[in-house]
Amino acid sequence: MPQVNDHLDHGLSVVFIGFNPSIRSGEVGHHYANPRNNFWRILHRSGLTPRLYDPSEDQDLLRLGYGFTNIVARPTKGIDDISREEYKQGRQILRKKLETYKPQIACFVGKGVYKEYSGRSQSPWGFQSEPVIKEMQEFVAPSSSGLVRMPIDEIISIYKQLNDFIQK
Repeated sequence: MPQVNDHLDHGLSVVFIGFNPSIRSGEVGHHYANPRNNFWRILHRSGLTPRLYDPSEDQDLLRLGYGFTNIVARPTKGIDDISREEYKQGRQILRKKLETYKPQIACFVGKGVYKEYSGRSQSPWGFQSEPVIKEMQEFVAPSSSGLVRMPIDEIISIYKQLNDFIQK
């Protein structure tokens, strides 16, 4: 299955970083394309986007200052299908991408993604006090997967913190 292309550029406000693309995302070639994933609704309801975007419009968010990548590029059914070696390689590749493009904020879509990137077993929601890359803000947000048990309004309130920071 082909990889889902990153949408990265210099000068972005936020790069959203997921674990890896879903099978559905791999099939259609767009980020967060599984219909059970709440990502696009969360962005809209938190005020990060002016309207509800469709996954097929993911590249259009570059104009809003938002980019997309993953810690592992290979689409899988779930994170249990990702090997330790893939995480190790992905961590190095992701760090190079962030150092190259230098977004203002690296937003990790899920604590597990941040754990794999940072090697830290614990992290609070929101901005991290000791970022891995010192020149960049790191923000840990809840996963947008439909499997997450946190109430959607609570998830949206955390993403609103990101929007409030960007708007200042």
